[in-house]
Amino acid sequence: MNALLTDLYELTMGAAYFEAGKTAERAVFELGVRRLPPRRNFVLAAGLPQVVDYLLNLSFAADEIAYLRGLPQFQHISPAFFDYLRDFRFTGDLFAVPEGTPLFAGEPMLMLRAPIIEAQIPETYLLSALSFQSLIATKAARCAGVAGGRPVVEFGTRRAHTPEAGVLGARAAYLGGCAGSSNTLAGFRYGVPVMGTVAHSWVMSFSGESEAFRQIQRILGESAIQLLDTYDTIQGARHAAKTQGPFWGVRLDSGDYKTLARQVRTILDEGGHKDAKIMVSGDLEEYRIRDLLADGTPIDAFGVGTQLSISADAPSLSTVYKLVEIEICGIQRFTAKYSDDKPSYPGSKQIFRDTNRDVIARCGECGRGEALLRPIILGGRLIEPLPTLEQARQRAAESIAKLPDSLRQLEEAEPWPVIHSRELRELTERTRRNLLG
Repeated sequence: MNALLTDLYELTMGAAYFEAGKTAERAVFELGVRRLPPRRNFVLAAGLPQVVDYLLNLSFAADEIAYLRGLPQFQHISPAFFDYLRDFRFTGDLFAVPEGTPLFAGEPMLMLRAPIIEAQIPETYLLSALSFQSLIATKAARCAGVAGGRPVVEFGTRRAHTPEAGVLGARAAYLGGCAGSSNTLAGFRYGVPVMGTVAHSWVMSFSGESEAFRQIQRILGESAIQLLDTYDTIQGARHAAKTQGPFWGVRLDSGDYKTLARQVRTILDEGGHKDAKIMVSGDLEEYRIRDLLADGTPIDAFGVGTQLSISADAPSLSTVYKLVEIEICGIQRFTAKYSDDKPSYPGSKQIFRDTNRDVIARCGECGRGEALLRPIILGGRLIEPLPTLEQARQRAAESIAKLPDSLRQLEEAEPWPVIHSRELRELTERTRRNLLG
Protein backbone atom coordinates (compact mmCIF):
# COMPACT_ATOMS: atom_id res chain seq x y z
CA MET A 1 0.00 0.00 0.00
CA ASN A 2 1.42 3.38 -1.02
CA ALA A 3 2.55 5.03 2.22
CA LEU A 4 2.91 8.38 0.48
CA LEU A 5 -0.87 8.61 0.20
CA THR A 6 -0.89 10.90 3.20
CA ASP A 7 -0.35 14.51 4.19
CA LEU A 8 3.28 15.58 4.30
CA TYR A 9 3.05 16.57 7.94
CA GLU A 10 2.37 12.96 8.93
CA LEU A 11 5.78 12.08 7.47
CA THR A 12 7.64 15.10 8.84
CA MET A 13 6.22 14.28 12.26
CA GLY A 14 7.32 10.68 11.74
CA ALA A 15 10.84 11.85 11.01
CA ALA A 16 10.75 14.19 14.00
CA TYR A 17 9.51 11.42 16.30
CA PHE A 18 12.42 9.28 15.07
CA GLU A 19 15.04 11.98 15.56
CA ALA A 20 13.65 12.78 19.03
CA GLY A 21 14.07 9.14 20.08
CA LYS A 22 10.36 8.46 20.42
CA THR A 23 10.09 5.34 18.25
CA ALA A 24 9.48 3.04 21.23
CA GLU A 25 6.65 5.15 22.63
CA ARG A 26 3.26 3.53 22.14
CA ALA A 27 0.37 5.83 21.31
CA VAL A 28 -3.38 5.47 21.18
CA PHE A 29 -5.27 7.51 18.58
CA GLU A 30 -9.05 7.63 18.17
CA LEU A 31 -10.97 8.48 15.03
CA GLY A 32 -14.46 9.76 15.67
CA VAL A 33 -17.28 11.95 14.45
CA ARG A 34 -17.14 15.37 16.07
CA ARG A 35 -20.46 16.65 14.68
CA LEU A 36 -23.22 15.12 12.58
CA PRO A 37 -23.77 16.64 9.13
CA PRO A 38 -26.84 18.84 8.59
CA ARG A 39 -30.16 16.98 8.66
CA ARG A 40 -28.52 13.77 9.82
CA ASN A 41 -29.59 12.01 13.00
CA PHE A 42 -26.85 9.38 12.75
CA VAL A 43 -23.91 8.38 10.59
CA LEU A 44 -23.63 4.83 9.30
CA ALA A 45 -20.10 3.49 9.73
CA ALA A 46 -18.59 2.21 6.46
CA GLY A 47 -15.16 1.71 4.92
CA LEU A 48 -13.50 -0.62 7.44
CA PRO A 49 -12.22 -3.21 4.90
CA GLN A 50 -10.28 -0.49 3.10
CA VAL A 51 -8.75 0.61 6.40
CA VAL A 52 -7.72 -2.96 7.23
CA ASP A 53 -6.23 -3.51 3.79
CA TYR A 54 -4.26 -0.29 4.12
CA LEU A 55 -2.82 -1.13 7.53
CA LEU A 56 -1.91 -4.71 6.66
CA ASN A 57 -0.05 -3.65 3.52
CA LEU A 58 1.45 -0.33 4.63
CA SER A 59 5.07 0.00 3.46
CA PHE A 60 7.50 2.29 1.65
CA ALA A 61 8.99 1.37 -1.72
CA ALA A 62 12.60 2.25 -2.53
CA ASP A 63 11.65 4.98 -5.02
CA GLU A 64 9.25 6.53 -2.48
CA ILE A 65 12.03 6.69 0.13
CA ALA A 66 14.33 8.26 -2.46
CA TYR A 67 11.67 10.87 -3.19
CA LEU A 68 11.38 11.77 0.50
CA ARG A 69 15.16 12.07 0.81
CA GLY A 70 15.10 14.74 -1.89
CA LEU A 71 12.49 16.96 -0.26
CA PRO A 72 13.79 20.10 1.45
CA GLN A 73 11.80 19.29 4.57
CA PHE A 74 13.99 16.20 5.10
CA GLN A 75 17.41 17.71 4.41
CA HIS A 76 18.39 17.61 8.09
CA ILE A 77 17.03 14.11 8.74
CA SER A 78 19.59 11.39 9.44
CA PRO A 79 20.07 8.43 7.05
CA ALA A 80 18.92 6.12 9.85
CA PHE A 81 15.34 7.35 9.45
CA PHE A 82 15.24 6.29 5.82
CA ASP A 83 16.68 2.92 6.80
CA TYR A 84 13.81 2.69 9.30
CA LEU A 85 11.29 3.37 6.53
CA ARG A 86 12.72 0.54 4.43
CA ASP A 87 11.43 -2.01 6.94
CA PHE A 88 8.36 -0.05 8.02
CA ARG A 89 5.22 -2.10 8.73
CA PHE A 90 2.15 -1.67 10.92
CA THR A 91 2.67 -3.84 14.02
CA GLY A 92 -0.04 -2.37 16.23
CA ASP A 93 -3.68 -2.96 17.15
CA LEU A 94 -6.90 -1.79 15.57
CA PHE A 95 -10.27 -1.70 17.34
CA ALA A 96 -13.32 -0.54 15.39
CA VAL A 97 -17.09 -0.57 15.33
CA PRO A 98 -18.51 -3.01 12.76
CA GLU A 99 -19.58 -1.63 9.40
CA GLY A 100 -23.27 -0.88 9.33
CA THR A 101 -23.32 0.54 12.86
CA PRO A 102 -25.14 3.88 13.35
CA LEU A 103 -22.97 6.33 15.26
CA PHE A 104 -23.68 9.68 16.90
CA ALA A 105 -21.76 12.86 17.54
CA GLY A 106 -18.71 12.47 19.77
CA GLU A 107 -18.39 8.71 19.39
CA PRO A 108 -15.17 6.98 18.29
CA MET A 109 -15.38 4.93 15.11
CA LEU A 110 -12.01 3.26 15.61
CA MET A 111 -8.99 3.19 17.89
CA LEU A 112 -5.39 2.60 16.80
CA ARG A 113 -2.73 1.52 19.32
CA ALA A 114 0.83 1.23 18.01
CA PRO A 115 4.34 2.68 18.17
CA ILE A 116 3.77 6.38 17.67
CA ILE A 117 5.11 6.67 14.11
CA GLU A 118 3.01 3.68 12.98
CA ALA A 119 -0.05 5.27 14.56
CA GLN A 120 0.60 8.76 13.18
CA ILE A 121 1.21 8.06 9.48
CA PRO A 122 -2.18 6.36 8.79
CA GLU A 123 -4.22 9.39 9.93
CA THR A 124 -4.92 10.90 6.52
CA TYR A 125 -5.87 7.66 4.80
CA LEU A 126 -8.11 6.49 7.63
CA LEU A 127 -10.00 9.77 7.80
CA SER A 128 -10.57 9.78 4.04
CA ALA A 129 -11.57 6.12 3.72
CA LEU A 130 -14.07 6.14 6.57
CA SER A 131 -15.49 9.62 6.05
CA PHE A 132 -16.36 9.16 2.39
CA GLN A 133 -18.00 5.75 2.60
CA SER A 134 -19.83 6.62 5.81
CA LEU A 135 -21.31 9.71 4.13
CA ILE A 136 -22.52 7.70 1.12
CA ALA A 137 -23.86 4.84 3.23
CA THR A 138 -25.78 7.32 5.38
CA LYS A 139 -27.25 9.08 2.33
CA ALA A 140 -28.25 5.71 0.87
CA ALA A 141 -29.97 4.74 4.12
CA ARG A 142 -32.02 7.94 3.94
CA CYS A 143 -33.04 7.30 0.34
CA ALA A 144 -33.90 3.67 0.95
CA GLY A 145 -35.69 4.52 4.18
CA VAL A 146 -38.32 6.67 2.47
CA ALA A 147 -38.77 4.42 -0.57
CA GLY A 148 -41.27 2.20 1.21
CA GLY A 149 -39.52 -1.04 0.31
CA ARG A 150 -39.13 -0.09 -3.35
CA PRO A 151 -35.61 -0.64 -4.68
CA VAL A 152 -33.26 2.32 -4.92
CA VAL A 153 -30.40 1.81 -7.38
CA GLU A 154 -27.16 3.80 -7.18
CA PHE A 155 -26.48 5.49 -10.55
CA GLY A 156 -23.77 7.97 -9.60
CA THR A 157 -20.34 6.89 -10.86
CA ARG A 158 -20.34 9.35 -13.75
CA ARG A 159 -20.86 12.18 -11.25
CA ALA A 160 -18.47 10.88 -8.58
CA HIS A 161 -15.33 12.89 -7.92
CA THR A 162 -13.11 10.09 -9.30
CA PRO A 163 -13.83 6.72 -10.94
CA GLU A 164 -12.54 4.92 -7.83
CA ALA A 165 -14.82 7.05 -5.66
CA GLY A 166 -17.64 5.76 -7.85
CA VAL A 167 -16.69 2.16 -7.07
CA LEU A 168 -16.37 2.70 -3.32
CA GLY A 169 -19.48 4.86 -3.35
CA ALA A 170 -21.43 2.04 -4.98
CA ARG A 171 -20.19 -0.33 -2.28
CA ALA A 172 -21.18 2.07 0.49
CA ALA A 173 -24.58 2.74 -1.09
CA TYR A 174 -25.35 -0.98 -1.18
CA LEU A 175 -24.28 -1.32 2.46
CA GLY A 176 -26.60 1.56 3.33
CA GLY A 177 -29.66 -0.03 1.74
CA CYS A 178 -29.57 0.48 -2.03
CA ALA A 179 -30.68 -2.55 -4.01
CA GLY A 180 -27.73 -2.35 -6.38
CA SER A 181 -25.62 -0.13 -8.58
CA SER A 182 -24.94 0.63 -12.22
CA ASN A 183 -21.19 0.28 -11.50
CA THR A 184 -19.99 -2.98 -13.01
CA LEU A 185 -16.63 -3.00 -11.19
CA ALA A 186 -18.45 -2.72 -7.85
CA GLY A 187 -20.33 -5.85 -8.84
CA PHE A 188 -17.16 -7.70 -9.81
CA ARG A 189 -15.04 -6.54 -6.88
CA TYR A 190 -17.58 -6.48 -4.05
CA GLY A 191 -20.55 -8.53 -5.22
CA VAL A 192 -22.90 -5.53 -5.43
CA PRO A 193 -25.90 -6.40 -7.65
CA VAL A 194 -25.56 -4.50 -10.93
CA MET A 195 -28.50 -3.08 -12.86
CA GLY A 196 -29.23 -1.09 -16.01
CA THR A 197 -29.73 -1.57 -19.72
CA VAL A 198 -29.66 1.36 -22.16
CA ALA A 199 -29.19 5.11 -22.49
CA HIS A 200 -30.83 7.58 -24.85
CA SER A 201 -28.05 6.96 -27.37
CA TRP A 202 -29.43 3.45 -27.94
CA VAL A 203 -32.83 4.81 -28.87
CA MET A 204 -31.36 7.55 -31.07
CA SER A 205 -29.18 5.06 -32.95
CA PHE A 206 -32.30 3.62 -34.62
CA SER A 207 -34.53 5.31 -37.16
CA GLY A 208 -37.53 4.79 -34.90
CA GLU A 209 -38.25 4.33 -31.21
CA SER A 210 -40.36 1.21 -31.75
CA GLU A 211 -37.46 -0.59 -33.44
CA ALA A 212 -35.10 0.36 -30.61
CA PHE A 213 -37.55 -1.05 -28.08
CA ARG A 214 -38.12 -4.22 -30.09
CA GLN A 215 -34.43 -4.91 -30.47
CA ILE A 216 -33.48 -4.42 -26.83
CA GLN A 217 -36.33 -6.66 -25.75
CA ARG A 218 -35.25 -9.30 -28.26
CA ILE A 219 -31.67 -9.17 -27.01
CA LEU A 220 -32.21 -8.82 -23.25
CA GLY A 221 -35.66 -10.35 -22.85
CA GLU A 222 -37.20 -10.00 -19.42
CA SER A 223 -34.21 -7.93 -18.25
CA ALA A 224 -34.91 -5.13 -20.74
CA ILE A 225 -35.84 -1.69 -19.41
CA GLN A 226 -37.34 0.62 -22.02
CA LEU A 227 -36.22 4.24 -21.72
CA LEU A 228 -39.28 6.32 -22.60
CA ASP A 229 -38.37 10.00 -22.63
CA THR A 230 -35.98 10.33 -25.59
CA TYR A 231 -38.66 12.06 -27.66
CA ASP A 232 -42.10 11.98 -26.05
CA THR A 233 -42.74 9.99 -22.89
CA ILE A 234 -46.39 9.14 -23.52
CA GLN A 235 -45.76 8.13 -27.11
CA GLY A 236 -42.79 6.13 -25.89
CA ALA A 237 -45.03 4.32 -23.43
CA ARG A 238 -47.41 3.41 -26.27
CA HIS A 239 -44.50 2.03 -28.28
CA ALA A 240 -43.26 0.04 -25.28
CA ALA A 241 -46.76 -1.35 -24.63
CA LYS A 242 -46.80 -2.80 -28.16
CA THR A 243 -43.56 -4.70 -27.60
CA GLN A 244 -43.98 -8.45 -27.90
CA GLY A 245 -42.71 -10.55 -25.02
CA PRO A 246 -42.02 -9.72 -21.38
CA PHE A 247 -39.67 -6.97 -20.27
CA TRP A 248 -38.68 -5.75 -16.81
CA GLY A 249 -40.29 -2.36 -17.22
CA VAL A 250 -39.73 1.22 -18.29
CA ARG A 251 -37.68 4.15 -17.05
CA LEU A 252 -38.62 7.84 -16.90
CA ASP A 253 -35.63 10.15 -16.76
CA SER A 254 -37.29 13.57 -16.99
CA GLY A 255 -40.59 15.40 -16.69
CA ASP A 256 -43.42 15.55 -14.18
CA TYR A 257 -43.11 12.10 -12.69
CA LYS A 258 -46.34 12.25 -10.72
CA THR A 259 -48.41 12.87 -13.84
CA LEU A 260 -46.37 10.80 -16.27
CA ALA A 261 -46.12 7.72 -14.04
CA ARG A 262 -49.91 7.50 -13.77
CA GLN A 263 -50.38 7.89 -17.50
CA VAL A 264 -47.65 5.36 -18.30
CA ARG A 265 -49.10 2.87 -15.81
CA THR A 266 -52.46 3.02 -17.54
CA ILE A 267 -50.90 2.56 -20.99
CA LEU A 268 -48.83 -0.43 -19.87
CA ASP A 269 -51.76 -2.08 -18.13
CA GLU A 270 -54.06 -1.63 -21.10
CA GLY A 271 -51.34 -2.99 -23.37
CA GLY A 272 -51.14 -6.24 -21.40
CA HIS A 273 -47.99 -5.41 -19.43
CA LYS A 274 -49.40 -5.22 -15.91
CA ASP A 275 -46.23 -6.81 -14.54
CA ALA A 276 -43.94 -4.22 -16.14
CA LYS A 277 -42.43 -1.89 -13.56
CA ILE A 278 -41.89 1.85 -13.67
CA MET A 279 -38.51 3.23 -12.61
CA VAL A 280 -37.75 6.95 -12.38
CA SER A 281 -34.34 8.62 -12.37
CA GLY A 282 -32.88 12.09 -12.83
CA ASP A 283 -31.90 14.51 -10.03
CA LEU A 284 -33.55 12.41 -7.35
CA GLU A 285 -32.78 12.44 -3.63
CA GLU A 286 -34.59 11.40 -0.47
CA TYR A 287 -36.95 14.36 -0.29
CA ARG A 288 -38.14 13.98 -3.88
CA ILE A 289 -38.61 10.25 -3.38
CA ARG A 290 -40.70 10.91 -0.29
CA ASP A 291 -42.78 13.52 -2.08
CA LEU A 292 -43.35 11.32 -5.15
CA LEU A 293 -44.70 8.50 -3.01
CA ALA A 294 -46.74 10.67 -0.65
CA ASP A 295 -49.83 10.61 -2.85
CA GLY A 296 -49.51 7.07 -4.19
CA THR A 297 -47.70 7.74 -7.46
CA PRO A 298 -47.28 4.33 -9.16
CA ILE A 299 -43.48 4.14 -9.11
CA ASP A 300 -41.77 0.80 -8.50
CA ALA A 301 -38.07 1.73 -8.34
CA PHE A 302 -35.74 4.71 -8.20
CA GLY A 303 -32.35 5.43 -9.76
CA VAL A 304 -30.37 7.96 -7.72
CA GLY A 305 -27.13 9.37 -9.12
CA THR A 306 -25.44 12.68 -8.39
CA GLN A 307 -27.16 13.45 -5.11
CA LEU A 308 -26.10 10.06 -3.73
CA SER A 309 -22.62 9.60 -5.17
CA ILE A 310 -21.33 12.83 -3.59
CA SER A 311 -23.83 13.11 -0.71
CA ALA A 312 -24.66 16.45 -2.27
CA ASP A 313 -26.52 18.08 0.63
CA ALA A 314 -23.88 17.00 3.19
CA PRO A 315 -20.64 16.38 1.27
CA SER A 316 -18.25 16.38 4.24
CA LEU A 317 -18.07 14.62 7.58
CA SER A 318 -16.51 16.17 10.67
CA THR A 319 -14.22 13.27 11.53
CA VAL A 320 -11.15 13.80 13.70
CA TYR A 321 -8.10 11.73 14.64
CA LYS A 322 -6.78 12.53 18.09
CA LEU A 323 -4.02 11.28 20.38
CA VAL A 324 -5.68 10.16 23.63
CA GLU A 325 -2.87 8.45 25.50
CA ILE A 326 0.81 7.61 25.19
CA GLU A 327 3.11 5.18 27.00
CA ILE A 328 6.68 6.34 27.59
CA CYS A 329 9.13 3.91 29.23
CA GLY A 330 6.21 1.95 30.65
CA ILE A 331 4.53 5.04 32.11
CA GLN A 332 1.05 5.83 30.78
CA ARG A 333 0.19 9.48 30.14
CA PHE A 334 -3.25 10.66 29.11
CA THR A 335 -3.71 13.41 26.54
CA ALA A 336 -6.64 15.62 25.53
CA LYS A 337 -7.58 18.92 23.93
CA TYR A 338 -9.53 21.45 25.94
CA SER A 339 -10.21 24.14 23.35
CA ASP A 340 -13.74 25.52 23.56
CA ASP A 341 -15.15 24.26 20.27
CA LYS A 342 -12.84 21.29 19.53
CA PRO A 343 -12.35 19.30 22.74
CA SER A 344 -11.14 15.72 22.87
CA TYR A 345 -11.27 13.31 25.77
CA PRO A 346 -8.39 11.32 27.26
CA GLY A 347 -7.78 7.60 27.31
CA SER A 348 -8.79 4.68 25.13
CA LYS A 349 -12.52 4.09 25.21
CA GLN A 350 -15.43 1.76 24.62
CA ILE A 351 -19.01 2.48 23.55
CA PHE A 352 -21.82 0.58 25.25
CA ARG A 353 -25.15 0.72 23.41
CA ASP A 354 -28.21 -0.02 25.52
CA THR A 355 -31.84 0.11 24.46
CA ASN A 356 -32.22 3.81 25.19
CA ARG A 357 -28.75 5.40 25.24
CA ASP A 358 -25.03 5.09 24.47
CA VAL A 359 -22.38 5.30 27.17
CA ILE A 360 -18.81 6.23 26.22
CA ALA A 361 -16.64 4.61 28.87
CA ARG A 362 -13.00 3.97 29.55
CA CYS A 363 -11.55 0.89 27.89
CA GLY A 364 -11.76 -1.93 30.40
CA GLU A 365 -14.92 -0.71 32.09
CA CYS A 366 -17.96 -2.94 32.26
CA GLY A 367 -21.19 -1.59 30.83
CA ARG A 368 -24.71 -2.51 29.85
CA GLY A 369 -25.64 -3.42 26.30
CA GLU A 370 -23.50 -4.09 23.24
CA ALA A 371 -19.81 -3.15 23.29
CA LEU A 372 -19.30 -1.57 19.87
CA LEU A 373 -15.51 -1.22 19.55
CA ARG A 374 -14.12 -4.66 18.72
CA PRO A 375 -10.59 -5.97 18.11
CA ILE A 376 -9.80 -6.24 14.40
CA ILE A 377 -5.97 -6.29 14.16
CA LEU A 378 -3.70 -7.31 17.04
CA GLY A 379 0.07 -7.16 16.76
CA GLY A 380 -0.17 -6.28 13.09
CA ARG A 381 -2.26 -9.35 12.22
CA LEU A 382 -5.94 -9.64 11.32
CA ILE A 383 -7.46 -11.79 14.06
CA GLU A 384 -10.40 -13.10 11.99
CA PRO A 385 -12.03 -12.42 8.62
CA LEU A 386 -14.14 -9.30 8.48
CA PRO A 387 -17.91 -9.64 7.99
CA THR A 388 -18.93 -9.81 4.35
CA LEU A 389 -20.58 -6.87 2.63
CA GLU A 390 -23.90 -8.73 2.83
CA GLN A 391 -23.46 -9.18 6.57
CA ALA A 392 -22.59 -5.51 7.01
CA ARG A 393 -25.64 -4.54 4.95
CA GLN A 394 -27.81 -6.75 7.13
CA ARG A 395 -26.36 -5.23 10.30
CA ALA A 396 -27.10 -1.76 8.94
CA ALA A 397 -30.72 -2.65 8.20
CA GLU A 398 -31.27 -4.24 11.60
CA SER A 399 -29.48 -1.49 13.52
CA ILE A 400 -31.37 1.31 11.81
CA ALA A 401 -34.67 -0.50 12.39
CA LYS A 402 -33.95 -0.49 16.14
CA LEU A 403 -33.57 3.29 16.28
CA PRO A 404 -36.51 5.42 17.40
CA ASP A 405 -38.81 6.51 14.57
CA SER A 406 -37.76 10.12 15.02
CA LEU A 407 -34.11 9.31 14.23
CA ARG A 408 -35.11 7.53 11.02
CA GLN A 409 -36.94 10.57 9.65
CA LEU A 410 -35.37 13.04 7.23
CA GLU A 411 -35.69 16.03 9.55
CA GLU A 412 -33.36 16.63 12.47
CA ALA A 413 -34.67 15.11 15.68
CA GLU A 414 -33.84 15.17 19.37
CA PRO A 415 -30.38 13.53 19.51
CA TRP A 416 -29.91 9.98 20.73
CA PRO A 417 -28.60 10.18 24.30
CA VAL A 418 -24.80 9.81 24.46
CA ILE A 419 -23.22 10.20 27.90
CA HIS A 420 -19.78 9.69 29.43
CA SER A 421 -19.26 7.19 32.23
CA ARG A 422 -18.31 8.41 35.67
CA GLU A 423 -14.77 7.02 35.30
CA LEU A 424 -14.27 8.82 31.99
CA ARG A 425 -15.55 12.08 33.44
CA GLU A 426 -13.17 11.75 36.36
CA LEU A 427 -10.23 10.95 34.08
CA THR A 428 -11.08 13.97 31.92
CA GLU A 429 -11.03 16.29 34.92
CA ARG A 430 -7.77 14.84 36.31
CA THR A 431 -6.11 15.19 32.94
CA ARG A 432 -7.29 18.77 32.66
CA ARG A 433 -5.80 19.62 36.05
CA ASN A 434 -2.50 17.96 35.16
CA LEU A 435 -2.23 19.70 31.80
CA LEU A 436 -3.37 23.15 32.91
CA GLY A 437 -1.69 23.14 36.29
